[in-house]
This record gives sequence, structure tokens and C-alpha cells, in this order.
Amino acid sequence: MSGDGPKSGDSPAVTRVEVPVDTRAPGGTTNAYLLDGLLVDPAARTDPLDAALAERGAADAVAPAVEAIAVTHAHPDHVGAVADYAALTDATVVAREGHADRFAAATGVEPDETVAPGETVADTGVRVVDAPGHAPDHVAFAAGDSTPGSGRSVLCCGDLAVAEGSVAVTAPEGDLSAYLESLERVRDAGYNRLLPGHGPAIDDPVATCDRLIEHRLARERDVIAAIDDGAVDLDTVVDGAYEKDLAGVRDLALATVAAHVEKLVAEGRVDEAWRARLADRDFD
Repeated sequence: MSGDGPKSGDSPAVTRVEVPVDTRAPGGTTNAYLLDGLLVDPAARTDPLDAALAERGAADAVAPAVEAIAVTHAHPDHVGAVADYAALTDATVVAREGHADRFAAATGVEPDETVAPGETVADTGVRVVDAPGHAPDHVAFAAGDSTPGSGRSVLCCGDLAVAEGSVAVTAPEGDLSAYLESLERVRDAGYNRLLPGHGPAIDDPVATCDRLIEHRLARERDVIAAIDDGAVDLDTVVDGAYEKDLAGVRDLALATVAAHVEKLVAEGRVDEAWRARLADRDFD
């Protein structure tokens, strides 16, 4: 568990708890956050997360430790204890507008409210930021002084970014065009720190977003090169686009390449015949 303690001035109070969960992300954990009064991505109920809630409550006798519960997106490794902590805290459960059914199906909880990007979550003051791409319902949560140069703004960014490695953007629901736009939007927003869903905090958001953008564009160039070299199915494109050993992750590579090809077809940069080839594959 890590955190910066009670907030001071416009600096948000942030506590991060690494939660062991069934995930393919490196490390086998998902970060749950207490961001001011918002509990984000409670992936499982654990003693350390219970302790973080209790500690935050003891440090602030006026406001409850958790005023609201939300997730960055409704993937299984981010939502497992929404129901547990909703019952424990009686906090307002919040879902992204337009995706309440998806949220309820994933969490087993009907949201009390829905929010749209640009709005604040319940009474927390935490702002919702649009961040689709990894998942269609993906949002991020911003807190602190958003004035450029203040050094006091953070973004709980879920699976938009990671400090090391890359984020999976895969068919059938990953959207690479949206993902790249989300990275550009976050890069240009001037956040002081990003708080990712997996791994350590990101203290250089601009460099990290640029690195992730270039990683995706480099993979796109590899996909185009494989198609230009005569690949006519996804397996052959994967073989041409990846040099590393894909043992244990070939399914992710196939779904990633499919997302790249979907983007290229939509942009008219590869033959329309690829649309039918993608339709023949099942990535669920």
C-alpha cells in the first residue's frame, strides 16, 4: 500500500493498493485507488484494501473514506469487489453514461448514477476524462489542481498507460484509433502524474504517452509490411510483424494484429478483403 496521506491545498489524497487478481498483466495485480473520496477499480476484496479504507476514514473525521465507487472500465480484473465495497461503505456506485448495462453485468451491481466525460463523480470533485480504446467504456479520473504547471494534478488512467511495456488493445472491442487519440489527449492535458491500473505510477506522462504512441505506430508499420510482403491471413501477419517468441501470448498477438488491421481497413490503407477475413475469426 502506498499513498501521500491526507490532501493539502489542491493536492489530491491518493492511496494505491496492489490487489492480487487473475490478470494477464505483468505482476498479477491490479491497482485499486482511493482518489480523494472515490474508490477506483476495486478488483478484489483484500485485507490491505480494507485497511486503506479504515486508515483514510480515521484520518478524516468529517468526510467518509469512500463517497463513491467507480471503475475505469468493466474488464474482470478491475471490477471484482465493486459489490463487496458498495455493501461495506454504502457509497454511491457510479458507471459511465451509456454503459450502465455493461457495468451491471460485470459487477453484479446496478449503478446509482451515471456520469459522462467532463462531469464530476458524485460529491468527490473527481473529474471524468474520456479514455476509450483499450475498452469502449474506458474512462480516467482526474483530481487536483488542473492549472498547467501547478504540479498538483493526477490522472487515474486505468489501462490507458503503463510505466513499462505496453497496453493490450485487442479485437473484438479494442479500438486503436480511439486509443491513440486518448493517449494524445492525456499527453497534451498537462497532468503531473498518471496512476495506471497495473504497475508503478508514471511521473513523466508526456514521455510515456509518446512512447506508447510510437510503440503502436511501429507495430502498425510491421503489420503493413507483412501485408505488403504477401500475407493473406492473420497468422501470417503475426509471423511477419513479431520477432519475439510468442509462446503463451500468441492469442493476444493475433487479437492485437486484428485490431491494427481493423484500423487500417477503416482508413482505406489495406484491401477491403481483410474485413471478411477478420469477420471469420473469433477473439472472444
